Amino acid sequence: MNPEMTTKDPIHSVLFGIATADALGVPVEFTTRESLESNPVTGMRGYGTHHQPPGTWSDDTSLALCLAEALCNGYDLDEMGRLFVAWAREGYWTPHGELFDIGNTTLNAIRRLEEGVRPETAGGTDAWSNGNGSLMRILPLVFVLPEHDRETRFQMTHHVSAITHGHIRSVLACFLYLEYAAMLLDGADKMQAYERLQAEIPPALRQQAINRDELSHFNRILSGELPKLAAWDISSSGYVVDALEAALWSFLTTDTYAEAALKAVNLGDDTDTTAAVAGGLAGLYYGFEAIPEDWINVLARKDDISDLANRLGGKLR
Repeated sequence: MNPEMTTKDPIHSVLFGIATADALGVPVEFTTRESLESNPVTGMRGYGTHHQPPGTWSDDTSLALCLAEALCNGYDLDEMGRLFVAWAREGYWTPHGELFDIGNTTLNAIRRLEEGVRPETAGGTDAWSNGNGSLMRILPLVFVLPEHDRETRFQMTHHVSAITHGHIRSVLACFLYLEYAAMLLDGADKMQAYERLQAEIPPALRQQAINRDELSHFNRILSGELPKLAAWDISSSGYVVDALEAALWSFLTTDTYAEAALKAVNLGDDTDTTAAVAGGLAGLYYGFEAIPEDWINVLARKDDISDLANRLGGKLR
């Protein structure tokens, strides 16, 4: 076991890791990196971009919590789709009872779900449907994947991503993220896990006849180059490959939960999602106790999140 991992339930660590980092990023979403360099985020702020109080998380966390709740009833794509629709239409698992942000690709998938399209085919499959909307919410799936072989894990990841984002590039981003997280969950050091990702994943994906051109979009991650890059080489846009690179870079080049979350936020642009994706990994790796208490204290619905973590943990034990 990695000595930096705590004994705290990893489900709490992941859910709070996502939500807390997301909430750090919400007030400055779409803010430029240059602006944040002169006025960096150092803790919880309020209002800003979406005019929400401090501790408010976004659709990233809402959908991750919907996925976690669905997993309390087992791996059920229909239940996942149902909860995603309830979030979009009824404000389910929103921080304050109403939706304040939704991506176009996700909204289009919600409409298809409402029309009765199967969940695993609801997400867009064109190359323009490669925003970060499935990556941002996929991490709770890591808790049900380890009992399966890698090929099955890929298929499960594909189906859960495709509820909103069905293009193979989004699926691959989710798969790389979850495989790396599973290694951390198993106790690997973060750099050792990164080296394993580079060694194991390309041949595994080639065996599944994944298009090499699609794999090439992840060259900076799978070559080992990513943590050596400078900040100006990292884009923090809403594109799924950028989001995965920025989040992994923030996590791999820092040493604490707070450093990883703040580094992700202060990259600017899609601040909440970059931070949520990085924060999930950092929460898993450093543990719940590593998340600053003053950040958690202002987090919206923290007791509800804790209750959900307990319910999911009870289901999986």
